[in-house]
Amino acid sequence: MLSRIAAAIVPAFGHLTISSDRPTTPTGTIILGNHTSLADPGVVLAALRRLEIEPVILATAGLWRIPLLRSLLTRDGHIPVHRGTARAADSLEAAAQALAAGRNVLIYGEGRLPLRKDSAEAAPENFRSGPARLAAATGAPILPLGQAGARHITSGTRSKQLAGIITAPARRPRLHVHLGAPLRLPAEIPAATAAAHQAVTAAWRTAARHLGEPAALAA
Repeated sequence: MLSRIAAAIVPAFGHLTISSDRPTTPTGTIILGNHTSLADPGVVLAALRRLEIEPVILATAGLWRIPLLRSLLTRDGHIPVHRGTARAADSLEAAAQALAAGRNVLIYGEGRLPLRKDSAEAAPENFRSGPARLAAATGAPILPLGQAGARHITSGTRSKQLAGIITAPARRPRLHVHLGAPLRLPAEIPAATAAAHQAVTAAWRTAARHLGEPAALAA
C-alpha cells in the first residue's frame, strides 16, 4: 500500500528517473540506501515500485504513533526501530525473519537524517553496524541504493521543510535513484560496514551525477 501511494504521489512533487547496474534483484536481499530527507523514503519506494520491488522497511518507531500511518505500516509488515532502547535489537530479528521468508528489506545505513540545513547533496555519513550485522546473521546480499534530489523537495529547518513541500509541485525538482550491483559483505563487521558505506556512496555519486550535482561532479 505505501509503495502504491508513493508511486502515485511522488510524480506530483518532482521528476523521478531511475538507473540500475543489476539485471535482477534476488529475493531475500538487503536494500541499503542513503538517507538525506524526510521525502526520500517516498522517492525510493516509488522508484522500487517501478522496478516491481516492494520491500519491507526498517523505520523509526515514532512513525507508528501516527494513527493512519501506523495502520499502513503494520498492514504491509514494515518494521519499527526502537533506537536507544532495550528493544532496538528486535528490529534486526524481525528483518532476519522477513529475509528468510523471501522478502527484500530496505534499511538506511546512517540511521538518521543529516544535521545540515542546506539543500545540497553530500556523500552519505558514517554507517551504523546494523546492516553489516544483519548481513552476517542471514548471509543475505546487499543491494546498494543511492538517491539524490530529495533534499530539493524538503530539507532544513521546520519552516523550510514545510515551504519545500508546499512549493515542490510547482518547482518539480529532478530526482534520481540508482541501484548498484548486489554484493556480499566481508564477515568482519567493521570491514563489512566500511564496504557497505563505500558501495552506497558509489551508488549515491552515480545518482547525483545524473542530476549534475556539484558534490558528485567535483569528486
